[in-house]
Amino acid sequence: MTGIVNTAQSAAWNGYEGEHWATHADRYDAVNSGFNGYLLERAGPDDRVLDIGCGNGQLTRLAAARARFALGVDLSGPMLATARARAAELPNVAFEQGDAQVHPFTESTFDLAVSRFGVMFFADPVAAFANVRRALRPGGRLAFLCMTALAGTDLGRVFGAMAEYLPQPTGPDGSGPTSFADPEHTRAVLTGAGFEDVACTHVEADQVWGRDVPDATRFIADWGPVRHHLGLVDPATAAKATEALTAALEPFAGPEAVRLRGTAWLVTGRRS
Repeated sequence: MTGIVNTAQSAAWNGYEGEHWATHADRYDAVNSGFNGYLLERAGPDDRVLDIGCGNGQLTRLAAARARFALGVDLSGPMLATARARAAELPNVAFEQGDAQVHPFTESTFDLAVSRFGVMFFADPVAAFANVRRALRPGGRLAFLCMTALAGTDLGRVFGAMAEYLPQPTGPDGSGPTSFADPEHTRAVLTGAGFEDVACTHVEADQVWGRDVPDATRFIADWGPVRHHLGLVDPATAAKATEALTAALEPFAGPEAVRLRGTAWLVTGRRS
């Protein structure tokens, strides 16, 4: 893989973070797949679809089932290995490893670019979306999902329960995973990248985090950012943080799963 500018993210997604997501592909899909329809409904039978930050490839495969062709691009070797294995029987799916900010897409190739929580970590988001725009044909569409601010959400409540013992695992709102939490900032980035008709629509979906509370606690505690912060404190503090996490998940436990109501921005735009 060449042409990587986002080296820190490349290291993470080709290290523990990417391995964890690849190993637990079904679990991460259970967290995020409730949002798939918001993107898939935009794909038509004649479309060529680009999936940015495709991860383990679920959205790419589903897009290919509705469209003429789908290409998934991601930094993560471990996740792309999973994506390729799961799409081995599909003739109209391909995957490429690369940094979407600088990846040499063929210009004016795709009708639709989508992403399910895969665009929040660009080193230079204006440059990255300008590169994606070049990959779209004139009139091509962009649709992606990104995290809202965590304040007032179920996930914010769960993470907030650990705040006495650990920093916010996602960083402050407006950075890291929530870098596009402010719609005005998002509109400015996409307009700066050359997109028109930019809109941000608040959407929600259920997210399954585990079979029961102990299972969900283990899964979240092993998620890269939480695991990192747990490793920075002494064992007693880490245990208290885990206990607080467990208690925060209890109200969301049902007979079959632990479900949180997830919130996101559905961001759309168009290449002129």
